[in-house]
Amino acid sequence: MNESVLPVSKKRSLASRIWSFRYMYLLLLPGLTMLIVFDYFPLYGIQLAFKQFRFNLGIWGSPWVGFDNFMLMFNNPQFVRALRNTIIISLGRLVTNFPVPIILVLLFNELKNQRFRKVSQTILYLPHFISWIIIAGLMYNMFNVTSGIYGKLYRDITGSTAPSILVNPAIFRAQLYITSIWKGAGWGMIIYLAAIAGIDPGLYESARLDGANRFQMAVYITIPMLAFAVAINLILSMGGIMSAGFDQIFNLYSPQTYSTGDVIDTFVFRFGIVQGKFDIGAAVGLFKNIVGCMLVLIVNKIADWLGGYNIF
Repeated sequence: MNESVLPVSKKRSLASRIWSFRYMYLLLLPGLTMLIVFDYFPLYGIQLAFKQFRFNLGIWGSPWVGFDNFMLMFNNPQFVRALRNTIIISLGRLVTNFPVPIILVLLFNELKNQRFRKVSQTILYLPHFISWIIIAGLMYNMFNVTSGIYGKLYRDITGSTAPSILVNPAIFRAQLYITSIWKGAGWGMIIYLAAIAGIDPGLYESARLDGANRFQMAVYITIPMLAFAVAINLILSMGGIMSAGFDQIFNLYSPQTYSTGDVIDTFVFRFGIVQGKFDIGAAVGLFKNIVGCMLVLIVNKIADWLGGYNIF
């Protein structure tokens, strides 16, 4: 065979294989298009963090100011407050929310009644599909001091107006944690249920023959088998420390709760979008993403050192 035709035949072979799987590649197009439009095109706007934005000049034509926007950001007391609240709320949500799906999965794994198990799982999944705006409306109808169920019951029992819950800064973070658990615990179980489904049933049979009880099998078989999924979820969760949940907080907070509920994302919305300071908003967003990326790298390295679990 003439060696000069080998590269051509290889190219034809690759093109032939691509054509053979053309429908699969077409299935990739919507996701790939969304990735390019919403993740790569916006990278053009990163330069806005280093410019003084002028509407008439656009992003490219606006004057370069270097790190002035970052200096203004760190000198703004509202941003410092938002940064502090973001870290506190995110760490609090990690401590309170992260273990709940794991505990639920371990409990569900011990259920023998399959019908009860399936019904219970469905009930736990449902809140995930309720938007935060609806949840905020439900909370308003329940805990409003004048027209809500809480306010009416309190007034009927004590004869006085109920103390405010929704606009109380002291308990606002507790509201975030509780509603997050209610909305996301069921959905967070899915990956752990999949991990449990992959455990070899022979391990449980061997442990049962050796005299292990259900608790011992959960401790020495189920939990170690879940360790990889837990580590990966923890690494990814650490990457979201700087994103405390805009949808939830924006729909639940109010000016009265800014002291404990205002986070970086809500600060960017008010300061960068509502007030039109897009350059400061871009600087804040860039800072948040850089810190999030660093946290993922650090936690990924720590997880690799401790147990060999990492995502890259």
